[in-house]
Amino acid sequence: MTKPVDSQCRAFQLAIDVLGRPWTALILNVLQRGPLRFGELADAAKGPGDKVLSARLKDLEARGLIRRSVEPGPPVRVSYELTSSGKAFEQVAVAIERWGRDLLDEKPRRRRA
Repeated sequence: MTKPVDSQCRAFQLAIDVLGRPWTALILNVLQRGPLRFGELADAAKGPGDKVLSARLKDLEARGLIRRSVEPGPPVRVSYELTSSGKAFEQVAVAIERWGRDLLDEKPRRRRA
C-alpha cells in the first residue's frame, strides 16, 4: 500500500500553487518536446494570449522550472526550455491524463446508476 499524501505539507501545497495557475500545466507540457521560441510556444499552446504567456514564463523561470536563453542577434533569439525540475512534470502530466481518462470512463456509468 502506498503512503497517503499529506495535502497539508508544504511540498504538496507548492505543487498545487504552481499547477493551479491558468495555462501553467499546458506550457510545461508543450515544452516537454524541447526548447521553443516565444512564437512557437504561443502557437503550440493555442490558448493564452501573449501577455499571459509572458507572465507565466517569467513565473516558471523564477520558480526554476524553465530556462530562458538569449542568443545575440540581430535578430535576438529568445528560447525557453525545461530545467530538470520542469521535465519532471511529465510524470505528473501522465498521472493527470490517466486520472482524466478514468473520470471520462466513469461519467456514463454514473448517469445510468
